[in-house]
Amino acid sequence: MSQPQVRDDNVPEPQPEVQDSAVPAPQRSAGVLRTPPGAYDQPDTSAALIPSNLEFKQAIFREQGQKIYPVLDKAARKRLALLINNVEFDCEDMKRNGAQRDEENMEKLLRGLGYDVVKHTNLSGQEMDEAIKSFAGRKEHAESDSTFVVIMSHGKRDAILGIHYGVNNPSDVFPVDSIYSHLNAQNCPALINKPKVILIQACRGGENGKVWVADSEPDQLWNMESDVWEHKEKDFISLLSCTPDTKSYRHKLNGSLFIGFLVEVFNANANKDDIEELFRQVMRRFEEFGMLKQMVCKDRTTLLKLFYLFPGL
Repeated sequence: MSQPQVRDDNVPEPQPEVQDSAVPAPQRSAGVLRTPPGAYDQPDTSAALIPSNLEFKQAIFREQGQKIYPVLDKAARKRLALLINNVEFDCEDMKRNGAQRDEENMEKLLRGLGYDVVKHTNLSGQEMDEAIKSFAGRKEHAESDSTFVVIMSHGKRDAILGIHYGVNNPSDVFPVDSIYSHLNAQNCPALINKPKVILIQACRGGENGKVWVADSEPDQLWNMESDVWEHKEKDFISLLSCTPDTKSYRHKLNGSLFIGFLVEVFNANANKDDIEELFRQVMRRFEEFGMLKQMVCKDRTTLLKLFYLFPGL
């Protein structure tokens, strides 16, 4: 059996470590890598999103009542999602091969869940800030019941890298905290008491990976007075592609593990499970994945109720 190609874009031609020989070589078919039977399970994003049925929705509201976030009628609501994907960087070594597949899979999922998708590609740190600030001001949120913000790029522990990041421009970053600031009750009142889902595919530090490209910077670049009020930050739930100080892996053709497993889980179970249960299922997929040790991480979760997506309804 041939050996898998093992390399890390951050270090030229490293030698494969022990255990790599136990991983069957992926096979190529129509531009997509196929894993041999019995090998590690790569994400399967090919399945269609299973729709909810009206009987389930009515039953769950009868059973849970006030414990579920309200869902507006499909014909009247105006759901929006923001999708930012940085692929091309000034530093050619930082190109995020496979990120286009993540964008396609994520956009398809969001549209299937009933969101109009506002897309941006290849933004600087400042442009990401402006894009999220503009998105927070969209009037459609007043007629929506929830929102998604998805950002895919290289990253550090508490920041997302802009496309101009490099040795001569280390300040081109977007602080993750700013997402919450722009969408909080003070700056985005139209989304008060509505679920705000944040998904971030980016590294937060850590060791070099194998076979997969890691979404981190290349190693050489390291050298009140009121009777009426609302909590400033509430009704958020965030899922980050890795825990602090670790790397997040992305296949050069098939895209990232994070987006792949997330799309796989949502396609199969968003019709019947709330979002925190869906996130737990994504985490379990990483636990079951034997080739690389990466674990997604929930962060700053302030949901007060259960959030069901009810795809198709």
